[in-house]
Amino acid sequence: MNTPALKELLYKIADDQLIYGHRNSEWTGFGPLLEEDIAFSSMAQDKVGQSYALYQILNQLGEQEPDTVAFMRNANQFHNCVLVELPNGEYDFSLIRHFLYDTALAIRFTMLVNSSYQPLAELAGKIKGELRYHTLHANTWIKKLGTATEESINRLQRSLDMAMPYALGMFEPSPFERELINEGIFEGEEKLKLQWMPKVEEVIAGTNLQLPDWKIIKPVMGGRSGQHSEHLQPLLDEMSEVFKIDPSAEW
Repeated sequence: MNTPALKELLYKIADDQLIYGHRNSEWTGFGPLLEEDIAFSSMAQDKVGQSYALYQILNQLGEQEPDTVAFMRNANQFHNCVLVELPNGEYDFSLIRHFLYDTALAIRFTMLVNSSYQPLAELAGKIKGELRYHTLHANTWIKKLGTATEESINRLQRSLDMAMPYALGMFEPSPFERELINEGIFEGEEKLKLQWMPKVEEVIAGTNLQLPDWKIIKPVMGGRSGQHSEHLQPLLDEMSEVFKIDPSAEW
């Protein structure tokens, strides 16, 4: 088993989940409807829990304890894609990001069920089930608001156009891409992207929204190698504020 390749894969998925879970949690108390307040809070809890499970696997592979990994790294040590660290903005942007990200995530974990690394395959089977609600929630609201009023359609369209370059950055190839594929750990980012695109097209086709031309979108890359936006470090500082007061404290 290629341990560096496996660790890189685990870190980028876990970091995506941790950072996006925190962004989702910021809707707690601020959702446009009580239902949405609860929904985003629940999905945030799922994602942070999933990140913890992935950090536990990393710990078994020799990395530091999950809390240390989550709260004691700087922005340039994180492997998450830039999409998940962007501020929530208005609800239309958060909804579009939720749709684009969770559609990809559900496919990723479906693929990982067949991973040759058994602990990851077993975890993927559990997480895959949890993600059904997340994708159902996203698809329902995209279809509902994407066919509602002129304002809702225009707002979603602007957010879709803005988010798409960052969404394509989710599929930034790993430096260990060949090893991951050859050893059966993961089938690769390109295969994931090619399964994701028709899923996105299918949902958008049921709305009045228009997808940008895939061929002319320039993906926002760099997050997987620690090149992040100015938004990540302040988010990490906020996340780790309590932990850094006394890292040895027990609750």
